[in-house]
Amino acid sequence: MKSLLVTSALVLSTLVASPAAAESVLAQDHPMGSQIRKHEGGDRNARKAPPDPGVQATVAGIDVSGWQGNVDWAYWWNQGKRFAYVKATEGTTYRNPYFAQQYNGSYNIGMIRGAYHFALPDRSSGATQAHFFVDNGGGWSRDGKTLPGVADLEYNPYGATCYGKTQAQMAAWIADFSNTYRARTGRDAVFYTSTSWWSQCVGTAARFAHSNPLWIARYSSSVGTLPYNWTVWTFWQYTSSPIDQNYFNGAYDRLQVLANGG
Repeated sequence: MKSLLVTSALVLSTLVASPAAAESVLAQDHPMGSQIRKHEGGDRNARKAPPDPGVQATVAGIDVSGWQGNVDWAYWWNQGKRFAYVKATEGTTYRNPYFAQQYNGSYNIGMIRGAYHFALPDRSSGATQAHFFVDNGGGWSRDGKTLPGVADLEYNPYGATCYGKTQAQMAAWIADFSNTYRARTGRDAVFYTSTSWWSQCVGTAARFAHSNPLWIARYSSSVGTLPYNWTVWTFWQYTSSPIDQNYFNGAYDRLQVLANGG
């Protein structure tokens, strides 16, 4: 069965529901890791066996955005994927036009699912973007099948790497997002990032490891050094070929605990 991975605008145009949706995705949708791969390189694991995460147990999952269009969830379930994160929003203007099919479809096939937000810290406050995220699919419910929302923190697709912010200002923006998300949902947001971006743009300006689970992006055979103050990773995105693929650090019952608020 053929994957619905989109690798070009031409292929995308055959998957989207309308020209307006295609234009929205092409212009505004930056998938998780797209800017990290652009600046740091990636996909060296393409056509290779998945890397060894160096832990005793893992759960395999994927993440998707508008670029995947309507996803064939049965295919990915049969490939052994048991969780999925779906892009909901970006900044305060973009909403994934395929969110319902992707978010509900992954749930209906049996996956534990969650939503993510691509942060644009120079566009509006962290609180504003957290509200936009929660209001457009990024909420949480204690149903055992919904993971906490993710703040996708990576290189600026439109300009300066750190969005024109000092490390202290970036840390304050992230805290504003995180505190607001927790106030709205009762959960601490997961932070998706790379060690390189975090070191440049946040550095040692704040300690988030005690509250926010880490989703590390590194396209290599190992996770490598983690960002400041984290000693353990929760998710690891290790390739985008043929789709963004991830490990959860733990057995399936631990993933269920995370979904349930543990």
